[in-house]
Amino acid sequence: MPTSSPSPAPGQRQERGPGVGARTPHIAAAPGDFAPLVLMPGDPRRARRIAETFLQDARLVTDVRGILGYTGAHQGEPMSVLASGMGIPSVSVYATELFRHYGVRRIVRVGTAGAITESVAVRDVVIASAAHTDSSLSRILVDGVTLSLAPSYRLLHAAAAARQRERSGGEAVHIGPVFTSDHFYLDRPAVFDALERRGTLAVEMEAAGLYAVASAEGGEALAVLTVSDHLRTGDVLTAEERETDFDRALRIAATALLADA
Repeated sequence: MPTSSPSPAPGQRQERGPGVGARTPHIAAAPGDFAPLVLMPGDPRRARRIAETFLQDARLVTDVRGILGYTGAHQGEPMSVLASGMGIPSVSVYATELFRHYGVRRIVRVGTAGAITESVAVRDVVIASAAHTDSSLSRILVDGVTLSLAPSYRLLHAAAAARQRERSGGEAVHIGPVFTSDHFYLDRPAVFDALERRGTLAVEMEAAGLYAVASAEGGEALAVLTVSDHLRTGDVLTAEERETDFDRALRIAATALLADA
């Protein structure tokens, strides 16, 4: 059964010597337990639901700190799911360890977001073509440079093609930039007004971190988000709806993962 291990100091890179397994301070999976393709929701319960309802023959491979990870298959291709927790620091830890220690090649975040513009409605899907952020992340990785945080073009292109098959319902699928915030309860309306004028569709808390890690580690990443609430109208999904009402985003995410696989 997966077990936990002590964590290194913040910022400390874990080194692995010969014969040491891929287990990290935050993931207890053995070498080879993760597929190269990974779906990444924030909520561990959502990870479990994906494993139980979307993947075939899924098995639990890690549960350190309650962050659940499973590996199974989708359409005959090995595929894993691992929760990321909330915020840039958390998603950065798990994405880095997957890319660096487990041979993962692609991660697609399947999470929720709050709509900023009135053209996006609750239950719509947003495919994040870029991630603005109020985090220092985009400025500290390369000295003197503010990085543009963007997804893999291959995954974005595949997701854009997949959205054509997801237009049967009343909810739309949008492609555009999102705002990754460090502050869930950010009370600065002028910020959202300025972002909306610049075409930003929604706000969330992880995409920029995932895109930054993928760039640094040589992997591919994308965020496909279900709109769970609306900053302008006040519409909001219940906690149960947030957990279950994301099937279209999940199908688009899996299609992107399988592109040219």
